[in-house]
Amino acid sequence: MSQIISACGLLCDECGFFGKRCNGCYGVKGETFWAKEAMPDQTCPLYTCSVVERKYDNCGQCAELPCGKFTGLKDPSISEERHAVSIRERVSRLK
Repeated sequence: MSQIISACGLLCDECGFFGKRCNGCYGVKGETFWAKEAMPDQTCPLYTCSVVERKYDNCGQCAELPCGKFTGLKDPSISEERHAVSIRERVSRLK
Protein backbone atom coordinates (compact mmCIF):
# COMPACT_ATOMS: atom_id res chain seq x y z
CA MET A 1 0.00 0.00 0.00
CA SER A 2 1.39 3.40 -0.93
CA GLN A 3 1.62 6.22 1.58
CA ILE A 4 -0.12 9.54 1.21
CA ILE A 5 2.53 12.22 1.55
CA SER A 6 1.78 15.92 1.91
CA ALA A 7 3.56 18.70 0.02
CA CYS A 8 5.90 19.14 2.99
CA GLY A 9 6.59 15.43 3.52
CA LEU A 10 4.21 14.61 6.33
CA LEU A 11 2.53 11.20 6.12
CA CYS A 12 -1.14 12.09 5.83
CA ASP A 13 -2.38 8.54 6.27
CA GLU A 14 -0.58 8.28 9.62
CA CYS A 15 -2.27 11.41 10.98
CA GLY A 16 -5.25 11.01 13.28
CA PHE A 17 -7.04 13.86 11.52
CA PHE A 18 -6.76 12.36 8.04
CA GLY A 19 -10.15 11.41 6.63
CA LYS A 20 -11.92 13.07 9.56
CA ARG A 21 -10.94 16.69 9.87
CA CYS A 22 -8.55 16.78 6.91
CA ASN A 23 -8.33 15.08 3.53
CA GLY A 24 -4.66 15.94 3.05
CA CYS A 25 -3.21 19.17 1.73
CA TYR A 26 -3.78 18.23 -1.90
CA GLY A 27 -7.40 17.28 -1.20
CA VAL A 28 -8.12 20.62 0.45
CA LYS A 29 -5.74 22.64 -1.76
CA GLY A 30 -3.64 23.73 1.21
CA GLU A 31 -6.63 24.95 3.21
CA THR A 32 -5.94 22.57 6.07
CA PHE A 33 -7.92 22.98 9.28
CA TRP A 34 -4.81 23.94 11.26
CA ALA A 35 -3.83 26.63 8.73
CA LYS A 36 -7.32 28.09 8.90
CA GLU A 37 -7.20 28.05 12.71
CA ALA A 38 -3.72 29.56 12.95
CA MET A 39 -3.96 31.89 9.96
CA PRO A 40 -7.59 32.68 9.02
CA ASP A 41 -8.17 33.17 5.30
CA GLN A 42 -4.82 31.58 4.43
CA THR A 43 -3.56 28.28 3.19
CA CYS A 44 -0.56 26.37 4.48
CA PRO A 45 2.49 28.49 3.58
CA LEU A 46 4.47 25.41 2.48
CA TYR A 47 1.70 24.27 0.14
CA THR A 48 1.32 27.81 -1.20
CA CYS A 49 5.05 28.18 -1.84
CA SER A 50 5.70 24.79 -3.40
CA VAL A 51 2.49 23.88 -5.21
CA VAL A 52 0.72 27.18 -5.91
CA GLU A 53 3.58 29.61 -6.49
CA ARG A 54 6.40 27.41 -7.78
CA LYS A 55 4.16 24.82 -9.49
CA TYR A 56 6.06 21.90 -7.91
CA ASP A 57 4.45 18.66 -6.83
CA ASN A 58 5.95 19.14 -3.36
CA CYS A 59 8.77 20.84 -1.46
CA GLY A 60 11.17 18.06 -2.49
CA GLN A 61 11.50 19.53 -5.97
CA CYS A 62 12.91 22.76 -4.59
CA ALA A 63 16.67 23.24 -4.54
CA GLU A 64 16.31 25.31 -1.36
CA LEU A 65 14.86 22.45 0.74
CA PRO A 66 15.00 22.76 3.70
CA CYS A 67 14.47 26.51 3.54
CA GLY A 68 13.70 28.87 6.39
CA LYS A 69 9.97 28.64 5.74
CA PHE A 70 10.17 24.84 5.94
CA THR A 71 12.23 24.72 9.12
CA GLY A 72 10.40 27.64 10.73
CA LEU A 73 6.93 26.12 10.56
CA LYS A 74 6.85 24.16 13.82
CA ASP A 75 4.00 22.42 15.57
CA PRO A 76 3.92 24.22 18.94
CA SER A 77 3.01 20.98 20.71
CA ILE A 78 6.36 19.29 19.95
CA SER A 79 9.85 19.90 21.31
CA GLU A 80 12.68 21.48 19.35
CA GLU A 81 14.39 18.08 19.27
CA ARG A 82 11.32 16.35 17.82
CA HIS A 83 10.95 19.18 15.31
CA ALA A 84 14.55 18.69 14.13
CA VAL A 85 13.94 14.94 13.73
CA SER A 86 10.73 15.65 11.81
CA ILE A 87 12.56 17.98 9.44
CA ARG A 88 15.22 15.36 8.71
CA GLU A 89 12.59 12.65 8.15
CA ARG A 90 10.44 14.83 5.89
CA VAL A 91 13.38 16.07 3.81
CA SER A 92 14.57 12.49 3.38
CA ARG A 93 11.06 11.38 2.36
CA LEU A 94 10.76 14.15 -0.23
CA LYS A 95 14.17 13.76 -1.87
